[in-house]
Amino acid sequence: MSSQIKSIINDTFPISDTAFRLIEKHLDYQHLEKNTDFIVRGRKNNLEYFILNGICKSFVLNPDGKEITISFFMTQSILSPRQIRTTADRSNLSFRSLTDLEIATIPADTFENLMIENLEIRNFANTVLQQELIRKVQKEIGLASLTAKERLLAFRQDYPGLENFIPHSDIASYLGITNISLSRLRSELAR
Repeated sequence: MSSQIKSIINDTFPISDTAFRLIEKHLDYQHLEKNTDFIVRGRKNNLEYFILNGICKSFVLNPDGKEITISFFMTQSILSPRQIRTTADRSNLSFRSLTDLEIATIPADTFENLMIENLEIRNFANTVLQQELIRKVQKEIGLASLTAKERLLAFRQDYPGLENFIPHSDIASYLGITNISLSRLRSELAR
């Protein structure tokens, strides 16, 4: 599993074996069952997460109590950094496993100390933060400027094959459309 974490890190920003060992000794590995809410909006959360295997989503509830999907995270990825997803150590979002999930975590305070001590780890963390902000801005621009069909095509490009593994209601919510609209679009594109 440790080689998998190193691969996730190096795909984002390569670091030396020495820097990786500083992270590795603080990692904790967990298996989460499908449909587990492992971060809950409003609750304290002081961890950083690596997704080793599986799929999860971030979401919020709208005023009517309906889930609105914000993002998806797949095998070999990094969850949104704590500093983006929390305010005063309380989560702004909820996260749920959409499949069984294998994760590795590191206490965020420990990781922040490693960033202060090690330039490579700091550069890795800054790259993760930058990539997350770029993804969020691109999604906002897409919601404001693309048609529903264009948003579905962009989703398929960003998350190849994901439609086959998760509920379509989560995809429709992410795209800002209804399930019926998604079904129509999928039929239209299949023709």
